[in-house]
Order: sequence, then C-alpha cells, then structure tokens
Amino acid sequence: MKEMLKASHEMGFGDNWHAAVERVKQMHVSPGDQPELIRKLVVEGSDFVQKNNLVTVPPLADETWRMIMMTPERQLVNPFFTGGNEISVSYPTDTMTYEQREMSMRGNNVPFAHATAFHEMIPGHFLQAYMSARYHPYRRPEFSTPFWGEGNAFWWEMLFWDKGFNRTPEERVGALVWRMHRSARVIFTMNFHLGNWTPEQCVKYLIDNVGFEPDNDTAEVRRSFDGSVGPLYQCAYLMGALQFRALHKELVDSGKMSDREFHDAILHENSMPVEILRADLEKLKLTKDYKTSWKFYGEHPTHP
Repeated sequence: MKEMLKASHEMGFGDNWHAAVERVKQMHVSPGDQPELIRKLVVEGSDFVQKNNLVTVPPLADETWRMIMMTPERQLVNPFFTGGNEISVSYPTDTMTYEQREMSMRGNNVPFAHATAFHEMIPGHFLQAYMSARYHPYRRPEFSTPFWGEGNAFWWEMLFWDKGFNRTPEERVGALVWRMHRSARVIFTMNFHLGNWTPEQCVKYLIDNVGFEPDNDTAEVRRSFDGSVGPLYQCAYLMGALQFRALHKELVDSGKMSDREFHDAILHENSMPVEILRADLEKLKLTKDYKTSWKFYGEHPTHP
C-alpha cells in the first residue's frame, strides 16, 4: 500500500488511491486496437529479459507464439487475457451491452496489460510451456502444480518491478493493482472455502480492495469456484511467488548463480513443488521420510 500511495501522489490524487486506479482504467485503447497493444507488450517483455540477461529465450520461442481472441462466453470466467501456447485476449464484442464493452476495455487498460502480458507469455507461461516440452517433459503431468506455474509467472512480476520495468506512476499503479489482487485472492478464496463468505461477499471484497470493474470481479469469483481450478489454485500465485523470491535470495543474491542461470535451471527442471526444486538446485539430501520444513516467507525490502 505504501507504493500505491506513492504512485497515487505522483499522479496528483493524494491518498485517494481508488481515484488513481480509476484514472488508469481510462487509459485503454479503442475497440479493435487491443490485439496490436498486446502484441507490442509481449514483445516488450521478451526484449526486457533478453536485454537484462535474465533468462534464455530461444529464437524459435520468440517467433512461434500466437494470439487468439477470447469468446464472449469465456470472458465470463476469464475477464483478462490468459497465456500458454497462445495468448488469448479479452476484448469488447458486438454481443455485449455497451456497459459490458466499457468494462472490458477499462479492465484491460494499457497499464494493467503492461504489468501482466509477460506473465502470460515470455518469460511466463509461454516460455514455461516451450521449455517443458523440451526438458524433463515427463515431470509436467505428474508433478504439475500452480505453485510452480503461477508462482513462477508472478515471481517474474516481482523481479520486473525490481528491475525498473514499470517506469511511470501509471504503470506502477497497474502493477500494484495486480499485486493487491493476488493477495486478495488468498483472502477471498479461503474465506469462501471455509464457509465464511458468500460469492457476493467475495465480489464486494474485490471491488472495495482492488478496484477492478464489477463484471471483471464477478468473473474472477466465478472462475475461482466453478470447479475449473482447485481450492488452492488462487493462493498459489502469491505463495508460489514468495517461494521463488526466497529461492532467488538464497541462490542469486548470495552470488551462487546468476539470474540467467537461476531461471534457466527452473525451466530445465520442469514443474514440481518449489521446495523439491530447491532441494534439487541446492543439492540437498532427501530421505524417504522427508517432510516439508522450508520457511520461505518473510519481509523483503525491495517489494511493496
């Protein structure tokens, strides 16, 4: 929240960070221009990791990603774009009401998209899929976990923040909204699964504490509880990212590995619980009766 208030002040809104978020949501492209925006942002993310020598991006990976436009029906559970072998873009369609089209554009504004396009493609989910097909591919179906997949993609958002990817206060607000959203996901999903909150309470919590559009928040809650993801899936973004952050501190900040060596190793080992990945990369001995014991969370001075 400290960083959000700082950006809000820079934008001229003082402590009224909701107003800063509303201003950012107005920074969307015209109907029909979303595909070109997303293409530009995906290329920007790939260029950024290569310029900063953060991970290996094979030329073929840069050349073979593709884009599709998301159907209106799918946007009811995926209000933002998704990634993997292709990036699927949410956008206003002629079957939506005018208000729905406005919310689609406001929810997929330029600063919001700038903060997560790379999460979906390079160095995020697309590069994960590309490397997983080439290194230890047998591990992905058996040991696949969102704490690795989503946690690693969200960790890239943290590292991009540290590396100065978000240059303007508007871009920082866009990134921080997503940071707040991933924290909110832990709170509202756990309260729902514990029987404390209704879906309507979850939607209201997101509107009040993150600032997404009402339709976007409704779709997020719908996706969380429609059975398409497990009960811990939404927690995995933040919790998995914190694991990767701690592992980065142990291996990169200590000087044992470079950023590029670290991130290449993660992709080459393929999907697995992050604590097991840690044991692999640090060559720790595992016994048959091994139990998880790694305390990975805590304060980090560079992260809001």
